[in-house]
Amino acid sequence: MIAAMNISMRFGQQTLFEHVSVKFRPGNRYGLIGANGSGKSTFMKILTGEQSATTGEIAIDKGCRLGYLKQNHYEYENETIIDTVYMGHEELWKIHQEREYLYSQDELSEKEEERANNIEEEYEHAGGYTMEREAAKLLSGLGFAEEEFNKPMSSLAGGFKLRVLLAQVLFAKPDILLMDEPTNHLDMSSIDWLSAFLQGYEGTVIVISHNRYFINEVCTHIADLDYQEIRLFTGNYDDFMTASAIAIESRKHENKKKEKRMSELKDFINRFSANASKAKQATSRQKELEKIELDEIKPSSRVSPFIRFNPLQRLGEKVIETENISKIYDHTIFEKLNLIISNTDKVAIIGTNGIGKTTLLKTLIKAIEPCNGEVIHGETVNISYFPQDASEMLDMESRAMDWLARFAPVEETLSETELRSFMGKMLFSGDEVFKPVKVLSGGEKARLIIAKMMLEGGNVLALDEPTNHLDLESIEALNYSLTLVEMPVIFVSHDREFISSLANKIIDFSDGKVVYYPGNLDDYEDYKKRNKAK
Repeated sequence: MIAAMNISMRFGQQTLFEHVSVKFRPGNRYGLIGANGSGKSTFMKILTGEQSATTGEIAIDKGCRLGYLKQNHYEYENETIIDTVYMGHEELWKIHQEREYLYSQDELSEKEEERANNIEEEYEHAGGYTMEREAAKLLSGLGFAEEEFNKPMSSLAGGFKLRVLLAQVLFAKPDILLMDEPTNHLDMSSIDWLSAFLQGYEGTVIVISHNRYFINEVCTHIADLDYQEIRLFTGNYDDFMTASAIAIESRKHENKKKEKRMSELKDFINRFSANASKAKQATSRQKELEKIELDEIKPSSRVSPFIRFNPLQRLGEKVIETENISKIYDHTIFEKLNLIISNTDKVAIIGTNGIGKTTLLKTLIKAIEPCNGEVIHGETVNISYFPQDASEMLDMESRAMDWLARFAPVEETLSETELRSFMGKMLFSGDEVFKPVKVLSGGEKARLIIAKMMLEGGNVLALDEPTNHLDLESIEALNYSLTLVEMPVIFVSHDREFISSLANKIIDFSDGKVVYYPGNLDDYEDYKKRNKAK
């Protein structure tokens, strides 16, 4: 068990949380949730000992090992992938290195000879005989092929480095497992694998994630960081949302009953307090009135942006068509691809990381040219684009509002008040609109780009992994807004719930080919299962 006792965290005048006392018990899997900036990552760092709290202490049961998913992608550059995984189990790795050294020597000293005779028992007890199999199972589940295991970490892109670090922390099988955004850079199949792995995990799990499907699949409890405190709820994220809404409605209903009773008592007191025959009753009611206390319903730190996409130009019937398009770099990404996207389509592009989803999306919106074939846009098409990498679009040296002003429709000059209104919908308030773009958080940059899309009023929306840096409230707001639009949406995503709720067409990079399926995600997965069974 790991427990926080009277933990407070302050940065100058800002208080993230105050007097938090909470116990995380073995066998339970906790989703730590809260608005961006509420202090989730800070609290997790306090649990690991990486950061000191302003007040309070952390207690861990004696003998418990704690594992924490590191975010330092470049710590193991000179190690092989599989050795990096082994290093997650410090005791085993130390014995493994010593054993390898002893067995590599042509001659051993007497002391080394004695050690060589005794090390096998320690090695077996620590799990040495199964370490290669266990590490391979983890790496395979996270999308690595066996021939990649002995490649250096320096050969991997950042997202794949994070996968190895995830395998590393899982390999150690800690009693207490802490993970901050483990699904970042994972594709759907790897998220499914990790969900299944954690469902069978016997220790205590505490995880921060903005992936609703993952939290629902994995978590048995929710630790809600709100109102500068943490409250525990039994159940997954959907259960928490239901219970939270019911609790708030119940308190509002109870307050209404109390307010009605208070009004009745005040009315009686005002009418009869001066009447000698009713004075005793008036006094009794005054005492009852003084005992009634309304429940305090604090405003949540969770605030949802208001997202609505309204096209400025009506879209014709013809949207996007491809004729035998191909894209080849050092290998073929797609070849002779023919697609027709109509004005009612919401198309999800799915597949493993690095396989070419972004390349296809950019080709479809004419951000890059195909090597062969042609992409044809209808005459009325006006595309609003959300890139995977915000720096691809944002001017880091501009102020946020100045950058947004560039995307006002050509015929309009927007006032500062109108620009503030667009930014206010995306939760930029006061002087925040004048922040330099380069100091914005990942979530703020994503919301600024969404404000741009709302302002420019495109009639075809193209989004490349838009949920990566958004908190749960912003993801839900974006998700809802896209269900309302009556225009084409083409998007890349690994968020299963996001895809399931939106897509009516699927483009899947699968098994070395591109499959275009005219149906939703559930139908497509059923189709794949049927084909595999044949």
